[in-house]
Amino acid sequence: MLLKAVSSLSLLPLSDPAAVGSAKASPIQSVWMPRGRKGLVGGGAMVAQAASDKGKMITGVIFEPFEEVKSTLALVPQAIDQSLARHKYLDECEAAINEQINVEYNVSYVYHAMFAYFDRDNVALKGLAKFFKESSDEEREHAEKLMKYQNQRGGRVKLNSIVMPLTEFDHAEKGDALYAMELALALEKLVNEKLLALHSVASNANDPQMSDFIENEFLQEQVRIIFHIISQDIHFEIKLRSIVVPLNYINTLVHHLLGGSY
Repeated sequence: MLLKAVSSLSLLPLSDPAAVGSAKASPIQSVWMPRGRKGLVGGGAMVAQAASDKGKMITGVIFEPFEEVKSTLALVPQAIDQSLARHKYLDECEAAINEQINVEYNVSYVYHAMFAYFDRDNVALKGLAKFFKESSDEEREHAEKLMKYQNQRGGRVKLNSIVMPLTEFDHAEKGDALYAMELALALEKLVNEKLLALHSVASNANDPQMSDFIENEFLQEQVRIIFHIISQDIHFEIKLRSIVVPLNYINTLVHHLLGGSY
């Protein structure tokens, strides 16, 4: 392999220190000297000398893959039940990913219950039912994305139990629509806190790959989701809390406006 460069350097073999000290600078015209070549000590390593250094030796860096890989061959597992993909993936990172999978599935389950509630014939808020069905699907997709990442890093997905959600969302004071949207906003902020904690685990473990994954795939989107909830036409409903009107009138108004217009 011919080495080319534009600077005035001469490459000299390590086996001849005298030549290194007395050589004059000239353009690089050395060729690759493979390990084991006769007359070379040190297996063909080379040094570079700049013209302005007047004999001052500068060591050159040569990548020798077959030598350097020896230290990492031991990292390749031999047992059939061990992951070949795992590399610099700490146990605490693996556990934190599994915990976040459980968070996403639990939130998805809550949203699915809210979808079922608002889809009832005696509630019939189809706009909210559609919103919570889509939210449930989105949270499940997040869980599956985390599961896929766990497998890519060589971890093991461990699914924990899911808490049974509520089936009734008719709040005595706020009504069902207002209470459901406040609950959704609170859940998304809770998920955001969990994601920030997950990112901290990755940072403390010095795992830039996991940090980048959480930032690009989840944290940015979570900010968008939170803003999406409060920026819909439905946001005026939350502001009704500050208006002094009978609560039964609020519920009647909300049901009328949200009955299918979302």
